[in-house]
Amino acid sequence: MELQQKEHYGLSTAVSMIVGISIGSGIFFKSDDILKSTGGSVWLGVLVFAIGAFCVIFGSITLSQLASRSTKQGGVISYYEEFVSSRFASAFGWFQMLVYFPTITAVVSWVSGIYTISLLNLPSALELQTLLGFLYLSFFFLMNYLSYKLGGAFQNLTTVVKMIPLLGVALIGLFWTKEVPSLPQDVVVVESSVVGWGLLAALAPIAFSFDGWIVSTSITQEVKNHRKTMPIALTIGPLLVLSVYLAFFLGMIAVVGTEYILSAGDQAISQVGNSVLGASGEKILFVFVLIAILGVVNGVSLGFIRLPQTLASKHMVPFSDKIIKINDKRGLSPYSALTAYLITVFWLIIHFLTQKFNILAGGDISEIAIVFSYVAYIILYVKVIGLKRTGHIKSTFLGTVAPILGIIGSIIILLGGVISNPLYSPVFLLFSGSVCLMGYLYGVRKKTMRR
Repeated sequence: MELQQKEHYGLSTAVSMIVGISIGSGIFFKSDDILKSTGGSVWLGVLVFAIGAFCVIFGSITLSQLASRSTKQGGVISYYEEFVSSRFASAFGWFQMLVYFPTITAVVSWVSGIYTISLLNLPSALELQTLLGFLYLSFFFLMNYLSYKLGGAFQNLTTVVKMIPLLGVALIGLFWTKEVPSLPQDVVVVESSVVGWGLLAALAPIAFSFDGWIVSTSITQEVKNHRKTMPIALTIGPLLVLSVYLAFFLGMIAVVGTEYILSAGDQAISQVGNSVLGASGEKILFVFVLIAILGVVNGVSLGFIRLPQTLASKHMVPFSDKIIKINDKRGLSPYSALTAYLITVFWLIIHFLTQKFNILAGGDISEIAIVFSYVAYIILYVKVIGLKRTGHIKSTFLGTVAPILGIIGSIIILLGGVISNPLYSPVFLLFSGSVCLMGYLYGVRKKTMRR
């Protein structure tokens, strides 16, 4: 039996979840990866930003057609259940619960630790970064369980705050006339190069930078007038993200130059602060960056703590009868929140080990999960095309053009993920597929038992 959720979120929260989760981590520490993948070419960087963005935009526009027609809770999982089959819903639900949400939450929490260390001038040790990440994710899981109002308010606040440095750097870049800074003596110069089709590797970090829009669908049934609100949010959100990203990317290049970003990597954001605001600029910028990233941790945890509860309400996970028990005061299941929390802590430990022993060749545990999710969306895009053919969707653009472009975008992101990490990406894609298979088989088993 489906749980009835109270509608207590508005359009602003839905949009701020998309913008707030997408903007906050990737743009600050992935810009150098994108520029390196394009060989230092600014305009190729803009091109792949646009490609990655439109992959997301057409995908979100396509899924908005399912969001407006869905009567079930669970976001993308409900789209699979209602428009494909309950077994496919179970498969994707397992992937989201066991891989997608926890890996993103773990990595972004860890990044929060990195920027906290930089802000406080603490020793930059992986152990301390991970410990701080653990404390952050623990705090936000607890806060979002205890009060949905606090979680929603924090999300709205951080979305506004994080726009200040992004738009500030973008505007300053338009009028910047000073010479670019010299590289620190201990930094090796990285020259521009011709990369050919290797530029597609930039799509992996771009996919990470844009990811987050899909998390907003997890609160669909808690959004007021969701059938009209969610399609609007899923269209406006990614467009806002693209505009802000391009403006910040070009502003950052204007202030410090492509050579500095290519050579200094993540240190470039520090130099932007110094160049714009002087000696204290780095600290000031890091405060904004940290707030932005904490907004991501909050937004992802806000969505994740509901996921086990949603799957349990559909009897798609073991111990569903226990997980489904709701705390009436908070409107959430304590077992759902605890399950999500423990899975995230597990992946944080895995992330620590992969970074400690450099297992993923410079990558992290979240990138392949994100790439796999885009591949999984193809099934839903095809379903939207089917709705157009049966007359349920009248618009040719919404029912045919957008989903076809979404499918092409997903394939491009898949190619980019494989190119960026050819050694480990097949392993992680196979792992994610195996998790889906387990969920599918569990769905088959439960359906057989209920007969």
